[in-house]
Amino acid sequence: MHILIVEDEAPLREHLRDRLQKNGYVVDVAADGEEGLYYGQEFPLDLAVIDIGLPKISGLELIRRFRSNGRHFPILVLTARRNWRDKVEGLETGADDYLVKPFRFEELQARLNALLRRAAGWSKPVIDCGPVSLDTGKQTVTVAGSPVELTAFEYRVLEYLMLHAGQVVSKADLTDNIYDQDYDRNSNVLEVFIGRLRRKLDPDNRIEPIETLRGRGYRFRRGTGTEC
Repeated sequence: MHILIVEDEAPLREHLRDRLQKNGYVVDVAADGEEGLYYGQEFPLDLAVIDIGLPKISGLELIRRFRSNGRHFPILVLTARRNWRDKVEGLETGADDYLVKPFRFEELQARLNALLRRAAGWSKPVIDCGPVSLDTGKQTVTVAGSPVELTAFEYRVLEYLMLHAGQVVSKADLTDNIYDQDYDRNSNVLEVFIGRLRRKLDPDNRIEPIETLRGRGYRFRRGTGTEC
């Protein structure tokens, strides 16, 4: 896997390169938008990590140019801005996910894994985790072949959990990805969605697809012998 990192903070840029290389990735790095544009246009990439606040060409403009030039590899945006409008602008520009600084490397790695799985899903848009199957193209869900009716929010929660199957997803992370604006992190609305999903996916409590890890978040179980 070939990853491009475009980050003007040298310590962070080098840290990410070293960690990703140790995990087996081929990594190119760029310190500004112009250099990032060159790498992104000249070399085949599987994924890019782009900071919004870049010199010469901003991160948002860099993403616009990639997309307008037909470069469709997944893009993870790094931002120091916590305002939800900045996050939305990045996603609307063409980014696929975002991460707010400071962050732990483990969280970045989890998001990269999810983006790579989603990219693979463009050719095969169905995610299978045991008996639970989610079609990202049609936005439909089945359990053991039987259709399950979900609301839009329930679908978004389930899709995010299945894209991160086997990983712990925090409540804050889920909230950021299902709402278009900041909500009260102490709200129990998310717990309501999780409860509804459990009842719809597993009314007889046979497969227990969604685990609750107290104080940490939720985890969607990987199905034995599946691609999830």
